[in-house]
Amino acid sequence: MTCQPTCRWGEGMSKGVAILGSTGSIGRNTLRVIAAQPDRFTIKALGAGRNVDRLVDQVHRFRPELVAVTDARTAEEVKARVPAGVKVYWGEEGLTSVATHPGVQIVVSALVGFVGLVPTLRAIREGKRIALANKETLVAAGELVMNEVRRWGAELLPVDSEHSAIFQCLNGERISEAARLWLTASGGALRDWTRGRMESARVADVLRHPNWTMGHKITVDSATLMNKGLEVIEAHWLFGVPFEQIEVVIHPESIVHSAVEFVDGSLVAQMAIPDMRIPIQYALSFPERWPGAVESLRLTEIGSLHFHPPDWDRFPCLSYAYEAGRSGGTMPAVLNAANEVAVEWFLRGRIPFLAIEETVRRVMDMHDPVPHPDLEAIVQADAWARKTASYVAEKGKVAR
Repeated sequence: MTCQPTCRWGEGMSKGVAILGSTGSIGRNTLRVIAAQPDRFTIKALGAGRNVDRLVDQVHRFRPELVAVTDARTAEEVKARVPAGVKVYWGEEGLTSVATHPGVQIVVSALVGFVGLVPTLRAIREGKRIALANKETLVAAGELVMNEVRRWGAELLPVDSEHSAIFQCLNGERISEAARLWLTASGGALRDWTRGRMESARVADVLRHPNWTMGHKITVDSATLMNKGLEVIEAHWLFGVPFEQIEVVIHPESIVHSAVEFVDGSLVAQMAIPDMRIPIQYALSFPERWPGAVESLRLTEIGSLHFHPPDWDRFPCLSYAYEAGRSGGTMPAVLNAANEVAVEWFLRGRIPFLAIEETVRRVMDMHDPVPHPDLEAIVQADAWARKTASYVAEKGKVAR
């Protein structure tokens, strides 16, 4: 997955960038990084969902050659409001056009959910650098994606702060000498809540993350610890490390973004203030480091740092993710799809918070995983899991 140090930037060299998910949190922070490095990057293409106002503002500011949105109706609205000459596409084909734009060298894959898989795969097959923030791509199709990365000689660099931290800690090291990867977790908005209290958790409670400002879906996943479970699966594929060597530790301050324990007993950690611009810029600039991402961490002002093991009983989604990862095949895709549906139902007020984990558990129990799936099998498993999760969630709602 690593980019070799030979790919250094030349003087006056500008890279074409496409962003899948430009109106989301990662997309907006990516544009902030690029705006601070105007001589190094040119925005060529943007892909988004249905946030028309934000996308139109981005188009007027960064002047991409093409944009893509979710559906035809949104595309017509965008087309009427952007400068003449900007191509506007929609759907999966539109997002794929963004990812495969011939003038693009770097694709920031920041769409939320399974929708990011196919466009990211197409960018990989074009041999582009992928700055990966869409963890569902590796969760649902890790074996397939990593095989394609090797086949096409693409670069896959992590944007998630935890995986970026591990990548930085491993830089120049032998992965065979890493005894354990430590993924840190803030614990989410409900980290100190009892199970009894969680039963009445409102959407507003769950979205009140103590450290990070993120999209709604990932913030809910942080509260269930499913996000950390997805990251465990992602780390397994990114770094080729067995699940037995990947540990999760609760770190409420979100200063240590992750760490690598080596066979000689050394523990190497990456530390920074909790700001996504740091890992985003590193994925864009690697193998170089550039100034100006954010303010530096001041060690004398940190105070205390705390670490403790996760509570597996209060947050069972973490164990479900480990189980799905070890089962392999299509099970991680089913885990991811069921969780996406359940989180959406919760955000819409249709099921209570704890029904998220109940829905995921029941859908996983109903699935017989297909080993070594191709893309068609993964897409079929995803569709089945979404339909089944909707049925399970509806049935559970009626029962209550």
